Amino acid sequence: MSVTVFAFYLFAVSALAGGLFTVISRNPVHSVLWLILSFLSSAGLFVLLGAEFVAMLLIIVYVGAVAVLFLFVVMMLDVDFSELRAEMAKYLPLALLIGVVLLMQFSVAIGVWVFSDQALSARAAVPPAATHNTAALGLLIYDQYFLLFQLAGLILLVAMIGAIVLTLRHRVDVKRQDVHAQMWRDPAVAMELKDVKPGEGL
Repeated sequence: MSVTVFAFYLFAVSALAGGLFTVISRNPVHSVLWLILSFLSSAGLFVLLGAEFVAMLLIIVYVGAVAVLFLFVVMMLDVDFSELRAEMAKYLPLALLIGVVLLMQFSVAIGVWVFSDQALSARAAVPPAATHNTAALGLLIYDQYFLLFQLAGLILLVAMIGAIVLTLRHRVDVKRQDVHAQMWRDPAVAMELKDVKPGEGL
C-alpha cells in the first residue's frame, strides 16, 4: 500500500468518524470538536485530489471561523441541552423519514451521473496544464465569470445588511453614543477647571 492510498483511507475514515460523532455526541462541545476533525479530514482529501486552494478555504473559513464561532457560542450560552434533547425526541420519526428521502434522492442522482458538455468546455477555456490549479481557478472566476462573482458578492452583502436590520432592536434603556453631539459641544460648557489647593481633595 502506497503512502497516498494510506493517507486517503486515513482521511476518509477520519471524516466519516468525525461526522458520525458530531451527530451522536451528547456533549455539544465535543460535537463541535468532532466537526472540526471532519473538516480537517475533508481538507486532507482535497489536498490528495490536487485542490489545495479549496482545502485551504475549508480550513480558513470553516475551521478558523465557522467551527470556532460554534464552539464559542456553545461554551458561552447557558443552554439546557437535556430539555432540547427531550423536545427533539418527539420529532425523531419525521427526521428519520426525511433522512430516508434524502438517501433515495442521492441514490437517484448518483445513478444518472454524466459529465456535462459545458463543464468540459469550461475546462478547455483554462490555459494548458502547466498552469497551477489555483491560478486556473482565479482566471475562471475573475475573467470568464467576473460578473457572476461580483453579483454573488452583492447578494451576500445584501443578506448581511438584511440580517443586521432584522435583528437590530432599539432599546430606550441603553445609552448610545451621539457622535454629532460630541463634535459640536462647546469646550467652555463641557469642561470646568478646578483650582485644587495642595493637600486638599475635590
